[in-house]
Amino acid sequence: MPTTRETILSALTDLLSTIPHVAVLRGEVLPERIPPAGLMILRDGNPGEPSVTLSPLTYHFQHRTELEVVVQSTTDRNALLDAIVGQIGAVIAVDRNLGGLCDWIEPEAPEPVDLPVEGGASLKAAIVVVVLHYTAANSLE
Repeated sequence: MPTTRETILSALTDLLSTIPHVAVLRGEVLPERIPPAGLMILRDGNPGEPSVTLSPLTYHFQHRTELEVVVQSTTDRNALLDAIVGQIGAVIAVDRNLGGLCDWIEPEAPEPVDLPVEGGASLKAAIVVVVLHYTAANSLE
């Protein structure tokens, strides 16, 4: 049986996969070729130290994941990246608790990054931290 953490991360990956035409990977290395519509890579991140409620014993996590958003284009890189980031916010806003799996999902503002590439269109990327608030029965979940 998967842990609460794994169940939530899988559900987040599935939710992000509803964004049309943008590939979503989880924990993968950046591929050599970026699809024309862009690419997202979800990093598992850090669940951090949970707060604890003793009766009943419950662990409250604020798990920080990182979503790498990457586009490669000779034109309109900024607009393409901005459109994907906007779609991330829109799909999360529709289901802020992943169908009841977690208490709340909150994406933070994107941190843009320019990545030059030799002999081709440069990459434009952003890191979007997505904070997952959830409870679990033990600290290993």
